[in-house]
Amino acid sequence: MSIVGFDLSDNATGRVELLAQLLAPRYDVTVVGPRFGPDVWAPAQRSAIEYRAIPTGRYPSFIRTVPSLVDLLDGDVILASKPRPTSFGLALLARRRRRRPVILDIDDWELGFFYRAGFWGRVGRGLNLANPNGLTWTWLMERCVGAADAVTVASRFLERRFGGALLPHVRDTDAWDPAKYDRQWARRELGVDAERVVMFLGTPRGHKGVDDLVDAVGGLGGGLVLAFVGVDPTSARARSWRALPFVRLAGRIPFEDVPRYLVAADVVAIPQRATPDTIGQVPAKLFDAMAAGRPIVSTTVSMIPEILDGCGVLVPPGDVRALRAALQRLLGDRAAAEALGREARSRCETCYSFHTARATLFPLVERVLAGPRSPSPR
Repeated sequence: MSIVGFDLSDNATGRVELLAQLLAPRYDVTVVGPRFGPDVWAPAQRSAIEYRAIPTGRYPSFIRTVPSLVDLLDGDVILASKPRPTSFGLALLARRRRRRPVILDIDDWELGFFYRAGFWGRVGRGLNLANPNGLTWTWLMERCVGAADAVTVASRFLERRFGGALLPHVRDTDAWDPAKYDRQWARRELGVDAERVVMFLGTPRGHKGVDDLVDAVGGLGGGLVLAFVGVDPTSARARSWRALPFVRLAGRIPFEDVPRYLVAADVVAIPQRATPDTIGQVPAKLFDAMAAGRPIVSTTVSMIPEILDGCGVLVPPGDVRALRAALQRLLGDRAAAEALGREARSRCETCYSFHTARATLFPLVERVLAGPRSPSPR
């Protein structure tokens, strides 16, 4: 199987790596894709999966790399991550060269990332035709979703919009058993002693509510640490947070190290805002925290309430006061927080494990291998 990512230097490679891990026990998997940044996304660099990344840039230079990328898509099945020109578009070109099924995986509403800019922002982005994944080209790719032989989607919103099989982000709950990891080691790595730890894991972007989280934790008083794990230490946000005495920063870490750090958290915060970016999105880090048995505070965005039903605390998006109160409640009741974490892990094992995902994904792959092409539902 060839899995094609739209930019192997981007954090969207996390979904690509997940798909590869799910498929690797049964299929020979290779990840292929353009690399618009200086290197493959750091957390995937130690992956056991083979990555074939080709450095490229904007038009017209991207055109010169297309033949090489298409040549590398030599699997019996091509799985394209995201309806983007540099992933799904390449997959469709490869199918024209040699007949083989194409599965499209949709884990975000890609147009939502452009629509947050307002009318004139959309106009400007629509005219940016030099970007191979710009608004115009991404809009065209969304119109082509029906050309895929099968579709998988990561949220209910995407299921309603595109059809296909629901395949949420999942985790290897056996490997992520918190009993296997040393909490004291993790706390030492973060420079924490007796303080209680609120943790945010992942790339800290505005639509993920990180500014709300800083405000909420900043108002809780002493004896508390807000740990950001996975932050680029050179980013503007990281530089501003260094001045805050209650913040600890840990850089980007490999996938296999994520549970090693998570066990340091007393509470994991995932305060998604309600924006066009997040309407179809389910944060992958939600499942990290569930698999590691951490108490979770999140927001009522997308299908987060369904996922955390009975095993997490939910607050309205963008409500700093409610977020602060929820954190304070969990931090002040260790027994209740730990019980909530156990419930979250149990739900992850039942509904969001590798086992449950493979029960959906393996039969889908076998069907497209065995059967004639049929249009995907819309």
